[in-house]
Formats: sequence, C-alpha cells, structure tokens
Amino acid sequence: MPLAKDIKRGMIVTYQDAPCLIESVQVQTPSARGAATLYKFRARNLITKQKVDISLKGTEGLEEANFERRPVTYMYADAQEVHFLDSQDFNEYVLPREALEEELKYLKEGLEGLFVLIYEGQWVGIQLPVAVELKVVQCDPYVRGASATGRTKPAVLETGLVIQVPEYISEGETVKVDTRSGEFLSRV
Repeated sequence: MPLAKDIKRGMIVTYQDAPCLIESVQVQTPSARGAATLYKFRARNLITKQKVDISLKGTEGLEEANFERRPVTYMYADAQEVHFLDSQDFNEYVLPREALEEELKYLKEGLEGLFVLIYEGQWVGIQLPVAVELKVVQCDPYVRGASATGRTKPAVLETGLVIQVPEYISEGETVKVDTRSGEFLSRV
C-alpha cells in the first residue's frame, strides 16, 4: 500500500471501494511544529466518472487498484462511440464518446502505446502514453528577427487541441505534447 507521499499523478488507487485515477496532487506543509503534512488529491472515479477529493496525512495511504491493463490501438471515433483494437487478441472495444472527452484531444488514428483499463471484468477507461506526437494545423506565422525570449503563441493541433508553443513553431510541423498536462514538450 503506497503512502500518501508516494502517490503520484496518473496512479490508480482504490477509494471507497472504486478505482480512482489521481489527476492532481497538492501538498500542504504545516506551519506548526508537530503538525502532519496534508496531501490533497483530486481524482476521478473510473466507474461513475465523478470527481473525488481525497485528503490524507503523510503517514496514511491508499491501496493500488487491482485492474487489468490491455494494450490497444486507437482506430477511429464517430459521433457517439470511440473504437479501439486489442493488440493481443484483436477484439474491438467500442466505448462511449462522452466517457473519453479529455483523452480524445490526444488520440489520432493508429496511435499505439494505449492501454484499456479493465476493473473486475468491466472497462473503466484508457491510459494514454506520457507523450504523443501531433501535427500543427493552424498557428500564427513565425516572424524572423523576433526576440529570442521564451514567448509563446497558441497552436491548433490535428485533433483540435489548442496548446501554447514557442514562436518558432510553424504550421505543418509535428510537436510532442505531454498528455498529463497538455503542454508542449519539443519539436519532432
């Protein structure tokens, strides 16, 4: 059982008898002597899809959820459903689109490194790779001679995701994006 200090963003733990995906971690250090450090977690219940707030002292912990991870490849999405192909037994997983609204921003056809999460025989979500490569389809043009400061500009990626990229990035380039934070990592 991991202690509160060992629980990181992206882990799946059991809270109130349900698997919960940790989405953010906030640490409150006490100002008084002898007081315990508080860890506040924002999680998403993978069965009900509701947000859950969890507060733990540093000496408390949560059990890791016992679930199965199966590698899948994203095939396509239509108006109501998202389709994945199991990489091991070639079964097709069809999942409701509204259950994957956040993840859809990073999915493109043929994307590998995805896992479907199965808890007690029931599909509960997908796990994205840490970083994905997406093409820039719209952004302001690069201006030669612009200052070399770390200024950024918005860019629309092929999936519709809008991120901030450095000024030197132009349309048609491929960029690497962190799926945990939605931030630009590098040019590919």
